[in-house]
Parts: sequence; structure tokens; C-alpha cells
Amino acid sequence: MNSKVTTTGRVPPPTASVSGSGNVSAEREFSFSSEDFERVRQLIYEHAGISLSPLKQDMVYSRLARRLRARGDKTFAAYLDRALKEPEEWETFVNSLTTNLTSFFREAHHFDILTQRLKTLGSKGPIRIWCSASSTGEEPYSLAITACEAFNTLNPPVQIIASDIDTNVLETARKGVYGIDRVERLPRERVQRYFLKGTGAQQGLVRVRPELQQLIDFRRLNLLDKTWPIQGPFDIMFCRNVMIYFDKPTQYTILKRFFPLLKQDGLLFAGHSESFLHAADIFRSIGRTVYERVDAHAR
Repeated sequence: MNSKVTTTGRVPPPTASVSGSGNVSAEREFSFSSEDFERVRQLIYEHAGISLSPLKQDMVYSRLARRLRARGDKTFAAYLDRALKEPEEWETFVNSLTTNLTSFFREAHHFDILTQRLKTLGSKGPIRIWCSASSTGEEPYSLAITACEAFNTLNPPVQIIASDIDTNVLETARKGVYGIDRVERLPRERVQRYFLKGTGAQQGLVRVRPELQQLIDFRRLNLLDKTWPIQGPFDIMFCRNVMIYFDKPTQYTILKRFFPLLKQDGLLFAGHSESFLHAADIFRSIGRTVYERVDAHAR
């Protein structure tokens, strides 16, 4: 998530016609015109950098109609005016439009690479890791588990900062409580070592061990904010499956800000469907969607 780039300009014009332009069918509870949709696109782009596809009109209606219903607004125009005036509702508006698909050890090959890097860095000092799109916590907890296994201890020499724009998912992440189905694909030994099974009223739930929670500092962070509540440098940065929601100029701007926060020989992990080739003057690929700074020492 070139030359000087601004991220608060107008949303790029749609590449396809908007499905259901004008007022939608009478079956919907609220009228949702193409003008309403374009206003939503503009607001979420300016304030969160998310470039909504023209094909997302139905998704936007579904998610925001709940808020109109909850707040008693009769039109999308009235609701959006409210969101702009009320900080708490604005936060809910942004939360409603962010997608949080994640799982433990998603894109598992990255954690194999991470293990080797952790062992190379050793235990001389705290290894700093930033997970910049933590979602509901599965990714930062996977980082913590990987560190515990790399150093064979529940107290590895790592410090993990996990951030996200969505306050709801951050709260879930801090609690570290998940349905048991979320860990069914993990090896049984890993589940037994790093999770506590619920009983009684908590039957069917698992909670990450307190030792893992102590390794992670969860913080709200919008990658488009002018200042970030973090300080580098980091040995490792994970920014996976978030850049796909930004246009290329916004991606470049964010990557340019990442550069000084990553140690010269640090690693930046991207999602499997993401490519930073347009930022080749900043980061270079070392394969398998892992990047290093262009000035990194030869390996």
C-alpha cells in the first residue's frame, strides 16, 4: 500500500458500468443510487485508501443498510452525512467496508522463510516485527508461534507490533479467543502447546496462551494517516493481502514510507497475489512474494 503522489484525489473513474445504476429495485429497503455508491467510494478512498471496484455496489449496500437500520436513517445521503459528523459512526462506517479474511499460518511457506531468518538473527537482542494488517489476530499469533518454535521457548526474543484500521477486529485479536474450527487444520501438537481449550460455557472455543499475547502489541493504524504510532527499525515486516485494496500510486506511497522503517537487511512479506514491481526503485523481490530493500547487502 514515481514521483510525488497524493492519495486524497478523486477515485479513479470506473472501468466498468455500475451494476444497477440509478435507483435499485423496489425490493430493497432503502433506495441506493449510483450517486450514493460513488459518494461511498470517494469517502473510503480518501480516508482509507481503499479503491472499491464498481462491481461492489451490492456488497456496499448490504453492509451499510444495516447501519441505516440501526441509526434510523431513511436515506444513504442522511447516513453518510451522519458518519462524517460523528467520529464513532465514521469508525463503524470504515469497519463495515473493510474485508478481514485470514487464518492461522496462511501462505505457510512464508513462515518457513521466517523461521530461517529468525534463527539467522539469533537471540542477541529483541527482533522487531511489524504485522501491518493483523485482522482478527491469526497472522500475528502465527508469527508469535513461529518465533516460539524457532527458539524453542515460550519467551522468544521478539517484539511484535500488530496493527489494523478496523477497531472491531483488533478487539477480537486482543482477546485471542476463537472457535475451535479455526485451529482444526493445525497439527494437534501445535494446538496443545499454544492454545487453551474452553470448557463449560466456553466449550467449542480456544484461547491463545497468555505467553503469546504478551509478545504482541495491538494498535489501531491507518496506513494512509500522515503519522503512524510506531517507530522503526524493524527486522521483519508483514504487509500481506492489504495492498490489493489500494491503487498503484497509493501502494507506492506506502511502500516509500515502509523503506526507512525496515532495517537495511530486513525482509518485507507480501500476499501471494501482490506484486511490488512498480516500486522496484525501493524494494526488490527475492522470490515467493518476499522483498528486501534495494540497498540490502548481497546475500
